[in-house]
Amino acid sequence: MTKKILTLCLIHNDTHVLLGLKKRGFGEGRWNGFGGKPVEGETIEQAAMREIKEEISVVPEDLKKRGVINFEFQGNPETLEVHLFSATKFKGEPTEGEEMKPEWYAKDEIPFDKMWPDDRHWFPLFLAGKNFNADFFFKDNDTIISHEIREA
Repeated sequence: MTKKILTLCLIHNDTHVLLGLKKRGFGEGRWNGFGGKPVEGETIEQAAMREIKEEISVVPEDLKKRGVINFEFQGNPETLEVHLFSATKFKGEPTEGEEMKPEWYAKDEIPFDKMWPDDRHWFPLFLAGKNFNADFFFKDNDTIISHEIREA
């Protein structure tokens, strides 16, 4: 089993969450947070900051680690270890890039039907300000076989 380390950051305020429509690659067509893979020599926090700047041209000012979510897909020997961050303050204006189209959503209007199926399980904890770790086992990109979420 190999492991791929990734970052995911959700920018939010008291009433809204900034999501990005993935325009290409893994997760294309789904709304998600912002992030990606660290490059050699980068800390996980530096990777999160760089990816957000590359994807939507903003720089988080209060990046906070919220937990780790592990993803396994049936028949795939690679596990995804996703380090989850939040930010409520940032410099710049969210701008559409080659990979992501950002859009603000009211916290009670999050488009879960157009997101990864795991999001509806952990988003409420995230929005409640909780830190947590989770494991999700998928049959395919749309079907969760099992999951466990633990508050940290």
